[in-house]
Amino acid sequence: MWGEHDAYLFREGTHTRLYERLGCHPDAKKGGARFAVWAPGARAVSVIGDWNGWRADADALKPRGDHTGVWEGRVRGAAPGQAYKFRIEDGAGYVGEKADPLGFAAELPPATGSRVAALDYDWGDAEWMRARGPKNALDAPMSVYEVHAGSWRRKDGAFLGYRALAHELAAYLKDTGFTHVELMPITEHPFYGSWGYQCTGYFAPTARYGTPQDFMYLVDHLHQAGIGVILDWVPSHFPADAHGLAFFDGTHLFEHADPRQGFHPEWNSSIFNYGRHEVRAFLLSSALFWLDKYHVDGLRVDAVASMLYLDYARKDGEWIPNRYGGKENLEAIAFLRMLNEAVYRDHPDCFTVAEESTAWPMVSRPTYLGGLGFGMKWNMGWMHDTLAYFKEDPVHRKYHHGRLTFSLIYAFNENFALPLSHDEVVYGKGSLIGKMPGDAWQQFANLRALYGYMWGHPGKKLLFMGGEFGQRREWTHEGELEWWVCQQAEHEGVRRWIADLNRVYRDEPALWQVDFSYEGFEWIDANDAEHSVIAFLRKPRGAGALVAVVSNLTPVPRENYVLGVPRGGQWRELLNSDAKAYGGAGWGNLGVVEAAPLAAHGRPHSLTLTLPPLSTLFLRSET
Repeated sequence: MWGEHDAYLFREGTHTRLYERLGCHPDAKKGGARFAVWAPGARAVSVIGDWNGWRADADALKPRGDHTGVWEGRVRGAAPGQAYKFRIEDGAGYVGEKADPLGFAAELPPATGSRVAALDYDWGDAEWMRARGPKNALDAPMSVYEVHAGSWRRKDGAFLGYRALAHELAAYLKDTGFTHVELMPITEHPFYGSWGYQCTGYFAPTARYGTPQDFMYLVDHLHQAGIGVILDWVPSHFPADAHGLAFFDGTHLFEHADPRQGFHPEWNSSIFNYGRHEVRAFLLSSALFWLDKYHVDGLRVDAVASMLYLDYARKDGEWIPNRYGGKENLEAIAFLRMLNEAVYRDHPDCFTVAEESTAWPMVSRPTYLGGLGFGMKWNMGWMHDTLAYFKEDPVHRKYHHGRLTFSLIYAFNENFALPLSHDEVVYGKGSLIGKMPGDAWQQFANLRALYGYMWGHPGKKLLFMGGEFGQRREWTHEGELEWWVCQQAEHEGVRRWIADLNRVYRDEPALWQVDFSYEGFEWIDANDAEHSVIAFLRKPRGAGALVAVVSNLTPVPRENYVLGVPRGGQWRELLNSDAKAYGGAGWGNLGVVEAAPLAAHGRPHSLTLTLPPLSTLFLRSET
């Protein structure tokens, strides 16, 4: 029950478990359910639902006497599975029928009500939960597969439910070697075409794919398969649907009243009022809810840049400066720091990732040092520069060599994840392989070389579904991926390449152990623009095996290419993107190269290599 301490924390904006106090809580012993909702602008609130014929006069709630604006009451007729809404009157003519902001389950869209639901579930992932800290750490291998649940696979044109998805996805991820899956938002959203980014149910997994317990089963099964689960979470904006959070109690409760602060022109949606203590508590509680109740391992926080800047996507005169006259959203900054402090305080074995596309400093640095406190940040600069480079015809690439090497100037300013996400294969951008120049052979070779360079580059990896087998069609949320193309050798070759990249990546500490420091990286040659070749070393802690990564990004094979290395002895060719198994021509180095005691690139030894056309090689020191 709601108590004085809850009221204090709620008013202060530090309550992180509102889902235990507000919303709907069925009573398994006595029957019925307890309801509570925050609606300080209301003059009357009642629960309408399946059990009372949706009558406004049947189950009225009463305001608490603690000036929090919380209305509560016990409803005898409510039972699990039944639909309900809150009917809110403000005394001035406003009447709203609202879904529960803290509802645990929702009706199947296009219906817009909440459902009475309990969150009981018999978890089987205790082993994962005990040991997940090191697997979710910054010095762990992290190769993330980004998935839209409704369009990954379908059966006879229909969605896979959470439980069917659990088995198919876990088997596929184990086969392809990804360590984590990132689910695009599964919080309830009225418009399927928003992909979940226009969310109304911040505590409810979408009913399109099943019940809360079904979603728990998905997370549980993935954990038992050794796969971490990241949720895309959207605290930046919400849609103005009549049943949702907007104008909730006849006032702009969750959003700013002034559209210069409360309306997002780019997404036609409402912006949370981060300066309102109760709104911060609502969002903090949502974030912790998915970690507490659904065993989620990480949160990828969407559109952080839009939260940080008051003038984001606005022209002069369309925004209000902060109290110092600047464009920084001070309340949002404070909220993001509170969010990350709460996550790492309560779940130190989990992590947060910011999608932040500007040069805001210290996004992934601790709050006590002045940072925002995220664990990692998407490296959007690396993504833009890399794709721009690979779009160039190889004959022109020598003039754009800096696009490929520039990322290492700032690579360790943040804890970066390298994203090739859904945003790069929608809205007319085409597929990843469609961005590659040349004929079909060159396109596939370019794509394999790109992935090799990405997996060798410092930073964690993220690849959107379909990219792992070179889907040619631009992604659409309607229908499923082009799985049939995997029957073609060149597409299946890309998928094998990704699987082997993931295998070698996990097996070689040099590729992930020191991802966020210069100590884990060393250029061999960043300046061979004339041949469009780059080469660098990845290094583990201590004296472990080094891995050299070499990319030849023209269709001209380079024989007798001399590369300086710091160690003598044998260097084993771990991976070669031109191998015939991946659809390549089969150029290579016969598995092993002996380092000669001939200095090159400022190092005492050198390798004489065959660099296949449009390729990336990985070589490991054997001594």
